[in-house]
Amino acid sequence: MFAKQTVRDVDVRERVVLARVDFNVPLKDGRVADDTRLRATLPTLEYLREHGARVLLCSHLGRPKGRVVPALSLRPVASYLGGLLGDSVAFVPDCIGPQVAAATKALAPGGFALLENTRFYPGEEANDPEFAAALASPADLFVNDAFGAAHRAHASTEGVAHYLPAVAGLLMEKELAFLGKALEAAERPYVAVLGGAKVSDKIGVVHSFLQRADRLLVGGGMANTFLAAQGFDLGESLVDREALGLAREILREAGERLMLPVDVVVTAEVKENAAWRVAGVDEIRPKEKVADIGPQTRARYAAEVSRARLLVWNGPMGVFEVPGFAHGTFALARAVAACPGLTIVGGGDSAAAVRQAGVADRIDHVSTGGGAALEFLEGRTLPGVAALLDRDSPA
Repeated sequence: MFAKQTVRDVDVRERVVLARVDFNVPLKDGRVADDTRLRATLPTLEYLREHGARVLLCSHLGRPKGRVVPALSLRPVASYLGGLLGDSVAFVPDCIGPQVAAATKALAPGGFALLENTRFYPGEEANDPEFAAALASPADLFVNDAFGAAHRAHASTEGVAHYLPAVAGLLMEKELAFLGKALEAAERPYVAVLGGAKVSDKIGVVHSFLQRADRLLVGGGMANTFLAAQGFDLGESLVDREALGLAREILREAGERLMLPVDVVVTAEVKENAAWRVAGVDEIRPKEKVADIGPQTRARYAAEVSRARLLVWNGPMGVFEVPGFAHGTFALARAVAACPGLTIVGGGDSAAAVRQAGVADRIDHVSTGGGAALEFLEGRTLPGVAALLDRDSPA
C-alpha cells in the first residue's frame, strides 16, 4: 500500500506549487531528442492545471557540476513541454532569486513556469540548506514527481521538503506502487531478470531478488562473472575479477533458482558489423569476447518468463548499445511483452530496449528511473521518497 500523501490529498487551488520533475532528457542540436520523461509527468501537470495551481517546475539536466553550462539549459524543454500541454510554458533563466519571484507573481492559476537547471548551482547536489530554502521560498507546497532522481538527497529532491509540505506526484505514486509489488512478491511464480555489466554494481538487488523470486535469470557482463566463478574460460570477455568470490557465494546460496546462459554470441571485436559466432559457454576461444546471450539461452529464458505471474527485468542481456549484439535483449523484450503475468521493467537500458523493440505498450509498467529503480528494488530507502508526508500526517 502506498503510504505517502499525494497531490490528490492536498488543496492546490491558486497555491504556488514547486513541482520537482525529471526533465533530464537527451538534447540534440538544442532540441529534445526523447520526450519519454516529459510525457510520463503529464498526468501530474494536467492535474495541477485542472485544479488551478500556479506551478513552478524545477529539474536538473546533465552534469554541469555547479557551473552554468549553456548547452545544458532547460530552455528548449520549456518550448517542447508547451507543445505537449497545448499551452505556453514560461521559461525562467534562473531557479532562485528575483527572476523567479517575478515569474511567480506573473503566474495565473493553471499556469506553468520552468526554472533553469538546478545543477547550475553547487548547492543543489550538496543539498545546501540555504539553496534549498531559496528554491522553496516562492512556493506554498512541494510536489515531487521525479522518481528518477528520488535516490539522490539533493536540495530539489529532499532539501526543499524541510521548508514546504511535500507530497508525491502521480508518476511518483505509480512508480512506487508498481515497484512495490516486486518487493511484496505476492504473485507466484515470480521471475526476475537481471543484466548489466558488473556483479558488484548490483549485489544488493541480486540478494533482494534471491530472497523474493522463484527464478533469477542473469545475462550481460554479470553472467560472465558467474560463469567464470564456475570455472569457465571467458577469453577476453568482461569479468568482474574482484567479485569472483562473491559470485561463488551467491551461486551456493541460490542453487537452481539462478539461471545462467548455456550459449553466447562471441566476437573478437565488439563493434557494429564485426564477425561473430554462437558458442557454448565451454567453447569460448582465448581471443573472443562474449557480446550477447545465444539462441538456446534466449529460448530457455523466454520459457521461464512465459510462466511468470510476476516478472521484473532490469539490465540488458548483452552489449546492447551495439545494434548487432542487441538481439538477445530484444528477444527478452518480446518475451516479457508476451508474459501473461504482471510485467515491470526497471528503467535504464531495459526501458530503452522495450521501446526500441516496439513493445513498451504491452508492458504493465516501464519505470522512468534507472538508478532509483535499482536502489528501490534492493529495498533501500530513497531520500526523495522518505521526505514526503506520510499518509496520516497533516499537510
